[in-house]
Amino acid sequence: MSFGGSVAAMIASLKANKRSRVSTFDKIKGHKKNEKSELHFDKKATPYELEQLKKKLIAENNTIFKRKVLILVVMITAILIALNYIE
Repeated sequence: MSFGGSVAAMIASLKANKRSRVSTFDKIKGHKKNEKSELHFDKKATPYELEQLKKKLIAENNTIFKRKVLILVVMITAILIALNYIE
């Protein structure tokens, strides 16, 4: 049993390093919503405003998607042209 000393040292180290751990539920138990935070909205949006916002976000996402596709196509074309010159 040549490794008994190392196992005993490991157990002693683990016992010495123990600490009390606070549960996540205990951490958030006292947490309450603050009305002064950035995510609090006092005003409500009308259905028309929500529809306009939805249309605006869809248009922006389409524009971003088209840019990404265009950049990807240009990069692939450039790589294919570069590979053509290598041969």
